[in-house]
Amino acid sequence: MTSPARAPLAAAEDPGLQPVSTLPGVGPALAQALARLGLERVQDLWFHLPLRYEDRTRLTPIRELRPGQSAQVEGRVEAVETGFRYRPQLKVALTDDSAATLVLRFFHFRRAQVEQLAPGTRLRCYGEVRLGANGPEMVHPQYERIAGEASAPVEERLTPVYPTTEGLGQKRIAGVIAKALLRLPDDARLELVPAALRAPLALSSLREALLTVHRPPADADVAQLTLGTHPAQQRLAFEELLTHHLSLKRLRAQVRALRAPALAGDGRLRKALLARLPFALTGAQRRVGAEIERDLAATAPMLRLVQGDVGSGKTVVAALAALAAVECGHQVALMAPTELLAEQHLRNFRGWFEPLGVDVVWLAGKVQGRARKAALAAVAQGAPVTIGTHALMQEGVAFARLGLAIVDEQHRFGVHQRLALRDKGARGDGVPHQLVLTATPIPRTLAMTAYADLDVSALDELPPGRTPVQTVAISNARRGEVIERIRAACAEGRQAYWVCTLIEESEQLEAQAAEVAYAELTAALPGLRIGLVHGRMKPKDKQAVMDAFKAGELAVLVATTVIEVGVDVPNASLMVIENAERLGLAQLHQLRGRVGRGSVASSCVLLYRPPLSQLARQRLEVMRETNDGFRIAEKDLELRGPGELLGTRQTGQLAFRIADLARDARLLPAVQRVGEAMLVQHPALAERLVARWIGGAARYAGA
Repeated sequence: MTSPARAPLAAAEDPGLQPVSTLPGVGPALAQALARLGLERVQDLWFHLPLRYEDRTRLTPIRELRPGQSAQVEGRVEAVETGFRYRPQLKVALTDDSAATLVLRFFHFRRAQVEQLAPGTRLRCYGEVRLGANGPEMVHPQYERIAGEASAPVEERLTPVYPTTEGLGQKRIAGVIAKALLRLPDDARLELVPAALRAPLALSSLREALLTVHRPPADADVAQLTLGTHPAQQRLAFEELLTHHLSLKRLRAQVRALRAPALAGDGRLRKALLARLPFALTGAQRRVGAEIERDLAATAPMLRLVQGDVGSGKTVVAALAALAAVECGHQVALMAPTELLAEQHLRNFRGWFEPLGVDVVWLAGKVQGRARKAALAAVAQGAPVTIGTHALMQEGVAFARLGLAIVDEQHRFGVHQRLALRDKGARGDGVPHQLVLTATPIPRTLAMTAYADLDVSALDELPPGRTPVQTVAISNARRGEVIERIRAACAEGRQAYWVCTLIEESEQLEAQAAEVAYAELTAALPGLRIGLVHGRMKPKDKQAVMDAFKAGELAVLVATTVIEVGVDVPNASLMVIENAERLGLAQLHQLRGRVGRGSVASSCVLLYRPPLSQLARQRLEVMRETNDGFRIAEKDLELRGPGELLGTRQTGQLAFRIADLARDARLLPAVQRVGEAMLVQHPALAERLVARWIGGAARYAGA
């Protein structure tokens, strides 16, 4: 345990735990604005880190300004011009001793501002330099007037730019953080990672790292600071990753301390299902199935993530786990993120389970009225299997004996939702087992960090008979050839997908893009029946089109990315993805997985609009080179960073302040070593570390 010399501070003595209102000048209104940023205690301000830095430590002569760079200049106003022809505009010409001119351009200004900037006024400005029609320009620079002829001193350190909120300017938040930094304790009292664990890693002290990040000296490497690779930032990234690891491990320990029903059934339903399946399980399915069986038979709650490529057979593995619970008289809930995917599961499970005498209840948002009442009654009375969407977690849904919760495409759900489904089956200290599925393979380093609360199994083998998909990238200029390719495939009795993508745009625009492509293909392929599916259609209309495509009544399906997961049409052998350069690797791979599901050779055409960025070119190259989802995931992490890969834009699951899993992956082995040691030898310090970085959000940090 900790030595007496490094005894942790009691909460009352810890200056970091005091409310921000104890800082001079922080009244109720300012405290409220800070609370909107989650800044409630003094230590929250220590760890509210700059987004970037501005170099105001020197003045740059106007003649030396370079477009694209931010700089600080000082000069005299030569001329002022206001214009209102197209839009209000204020232009100020500034000259300095280098006898060059810089134009300051403002689109939002007041009359008083025009009067302030009269010719002859001396200004100091900071902003990004652009190349205008008449030389260098700055649009809406920050500026201050300088009285007299003597030049004011420049800053001694780089200027931090902090994340802020409405009603809280940079000057104000920087001032409050400066006051909080005055309360930083000495090294021995601030450090929560014991010296013996830090020493082999040659990490700087936390106090030194915080002071450097908030107040970098004038000679600090700005490029390093921008990239987050400065030693001071790496020290903080290490501690943040360590905290995240500890919180997940702690969460896991809390769940493991609870009890779950031991689900070691007699195997009769599972044997019956295997006997009816038209295929044999792969070695990977048998291995992962055995791991799940072992977990379910124990009284510690199972927490297992099964990751497998598109088509690796996760659904069958989940079905066998479900039957193990049903054999013991317990209920199973399967939750999927979209109705389309949930309905796919419903069809599979009903097809497999009903011949075995196992009822499957459907509970989604669109199940209303009498049907909903009947479904809720069945669940409350112990219906063995329930499949649905977020609707499973709504009030009024009560399970009689929930023994297993299965969550598909986990990264589409917020952490709160996973906990809510688990809590549906909580009784006293008992909780259901949890099985989490994902078709987005996650690189090992990432899985160990992002899912430290889960055991990870990989289905790394595709069933026999699946043919690799040939992938080609073709410029949009050759669109006509691609349409001819569809005609040829359909003439041989095959089917095709045409997927329209508009990332970061509205669902409405995406639907319009799909409608335009549908009209174009209908005109170009008059002899073929073409269907259209997009997110703005009513669910039943969408389903009718999907069913017609699956039944072979439609030759081509034009769709938005709603078909990314859960659509299984073995006869579809051609996939065209429009604007492929806009998508990340994981999503491209998911879409490509919709073809190649039968024994016929399949193709995927990545239709792109030139010119391609370097990143887009690399992505398309990777797609052409490999069909291996695990390799694609590694590359996606390398090219794009972890946020997108784990779907954390929606869940906030990995909202790191300074750490970046892609950049800092090399720190992870040390993070895991130090984390294990702290949990065993210094549990009180581990607890304080989590409180320092995560605070009240700890319950959700990866639940």
